[in-house]
Amino acid sequence: MEFGISCARVDEVGLVSYAESLGYNFCWATDSPMLRSNPFAVLALAAQATRWMRLGIGVAVPGLREAPELANGIATINRLAPGRTFLGVGTGNTAMRTLGRPPVKIKAFGQYIRVVRALLDGDEARYESAEGAHPVRFQNLADNSVAIEPRIPIEIGGFGPRSQSLAGELGDGLITSIPRGGSIGSAWSHVRQGAERVGRKIQNFSMTALVNVLMLKPGESLASERVIRECGPAIMANVHYLVDFVRETGAEPPDYVLPIWEEYLAFHKTRDSATSHQALHDSHYSYLDAEESRFITPQMIRNFCVAGAPDEIVERLQTLEEEGLTAVSFIPPNDERMRMYEDFARYVIAEMD
Repeated sequence: MEFGISCARVDEVGLVSYAESLGYNFCWATDSPMLRSNPFAVLALAAQATRWMRLGIGVAVPGLREAPELANGIATINRLAPGRTFLGVGTGNTAMRTLGRPPVKIKAFGQYIRVVRALLDGDEARYESAEGAHPVRFQNLADNSVAIEPRIPIEIGGFGPRSQSLAGELGDGLITSIPRGGSIGSAWSHVRQGAERVGRKIQNFSMTALVNVLMLKPGESLASERVIRECGPAIMANVHYLVDFVRETGAEPPDYVLPIWEEYLAFHKTRDSATSHQALHDSHYSYLDAEESRFITPQMIRNFCVAGAPDEIVERLQTLEEEGLTAVSFIPPNDERMRMYEDFARYVIAEMD
């Protein structure tokens, strides 16, 4: 199993090189313009600061840029870090919500990926814009402004059956989340269905999960202040996603959020309706909003986190690996990031080798 970190700011690149020295295999640069640094600036700096770590966007958002622009951006990073560049692409929940816009629909998402894949393969793509459809391709590759070799893998973000199936149809890997993306077994089933639909054989396909990790100290309670502070931001990021998802789709909220669901919705309705789309995502994986800390209950922690002593976390990750999970990433809150990555490397990664 491989392990990854996330880098959200251009002044955090020292963390990326340090994580490489700790044994982390890959780094995601986040793509959320109202919350984070530009991902291509982060990746360019990280490419200069690392030697072997894989670098990519986790995940790029189609609604923020045209497909040829994304292909150019990641191929430029491949020029700086050849052979260790990858591209994650998702429909874009938080990035689009903070702009007051919805994520891209699945049909448009698939078409977007097809254009990016074709360009990164050196092929001509049919690019559709407001002015019509035109053939486009990378030109003058010999001047080395960008690099499409070695081949850049595309990992597709997906929590539901349709996006997970699309990953099997078009991608080199799936980026999902536990528990939002369902079980690893169900995700693999959807991936295979997508591959079979187009007669594709799945080979060297990666399955990466964003997992909420909580390492408990001996005798520590799930209600302790430290526990709530460390896992709260990640849990609430999942809750925030579900608020938008349930409102727009009309789907029933999943069982794992039910303990606080109605109380949280009542709280969210007290916000200014004109800016509630901003308030909902302000704290995204960064810190725990003081008004939301009451929602981080022991039951919610058990429902959302891989929690326990280090040996228990190792055992749980080994089980997930047997189920087909090939990589794990997690996002600590800002003020705990360095220590949590250090502890995880020392007590978990070292025991997984």
